[in-house]
Amino acid sequence: MTTPTLLDAAGGLLDDAVDLRRRLHRRPELGLDLPDTQAAVLDALDGLPLSVATGTTTTSVVAVLEGDREGPTILLRGDMDALPMPEDTGLEYASEVDGAMHACGHDAHTAMLVGAARLLTERRADLAGRVLFMFQPGEEGHGGARFMLEEGLLEGDHRPSAAFAIHQTPNMPSGLVAAKGGAQLASADVIELTVTAEGGHASMPHLANDPVPIACSIATAIHTMVTRSVDVFDPAVVTIAKIRAGTTNNVIPETAYLEGTIRAVSERTRKRVWDNLRRLADGIAAAHGATAELTIREGYPVTVNDEGWAATSLAVAEATLGHGKALTMPTPVMGAEDFSYVLNEVPGAMAFLGTNPGVAHAAPNHSNRMVLDEGAMTSGIALYTAMALHHCSQQ
Repeated sequence: MTTPTLLDAAGGLLDDAVDLRRRLHRRPELGLDLPDTQAAVLDALDGLPLSVATGTTTTSVVAVLEGDREGPTILLRGDMDALPMPEDTGLEYASEVDGAMHACGHDAHTAMLVGAARLLTERRADLAGRVLFMFQPGEEGHGGARFMLEEGLLEGDHRPSAAFAIHQTPNMPSGLVAAKGGAQLASADVIELTVTAEGGHASMPHLANDPVPIACSIATAIHTMVTRSVDVFDPAVVTIAKIRAGTTNNVIPETAYLEGTIRAVSERTRKRVWDNLRRLADGIAAAHGATAELTIREGYPVTVNDEGWAATSLAVAEATLGHGKALTMPTPVMGAEDFSYVLNEVPGAMAFLGTNPGVAHAAPNHSNRMVLDEGAMTSGIALYTAMALHHCSQQ
């Protein structure tokens, strides 16, 4: 089969992919429990020659396509959950669920993976081995991939020897694919810090010990700490995004609360930042006669692409989608992904797919106004399919 035929075949599935994506977009679901989304995926896969199973701890879907002869197994992943936020796009198929929106394109990921399943079932004769389709809930902070691993996703006689995922982005030209070897996305941890001092009357601060300026000092020092203790070539981002204290205008509170995030692209820097934060918070609070209780909630690890598979994904993209359609990323992105759990177990890669809707300044992922070019899903369907055919023809 020639490359243009594969891309054309993917284009023939675009209408169905758009229909599925819009149905999911209208009815977004959050977290690990996505019953309507799961049902839509099962319905879309119905009738295909797949072995299909659903999760027990999440509403995941796992489907396996067996090739016509023995060979390796590749895992293809699509996440399914939405974000807890309003939608203000004005689309005719905008979210009908208050406080929920597919603002990260997971509806498109799901639709593209279903399209790839259909395309690959038509090409079973070209498959030596099998394809494991991973439809995953709970990527947005709930660790759905980890739950699926704990349920035995990678266990059995045919453990995947490669894994591949696509993530769309409206901030890249439509149809362009980008990836890099090594760290592609950052780890993500949550900081929770409570400063405890001594409350009192706002008119007599000398008779109290105000935790608010102490908390502000800690926040300022945290941002300075990053620039002076972290290697710029092994970066970290620490952001204090929330400060809460007090109940009214004339009472000095007893406590002040800070919350934020830590991002890093290596475990070495990640752990160093943890240590620095504990020392800094304790020291500044003690210097003011207060105490600081710091909790770091460990989140997703660094998403690390296998060097060989990152190069392969770009080569396959170039061959499948056309000359100039593949780009090696110069630096990681400081967002985070729970596909990292899979890549910690199986060599593979995640690639970004451009879905810019044709505007100079597209609203990014996680924006209440994020829209994407649905036509780019043709490229995603073709790339998922091509990666499976490539891996399952390697003997």
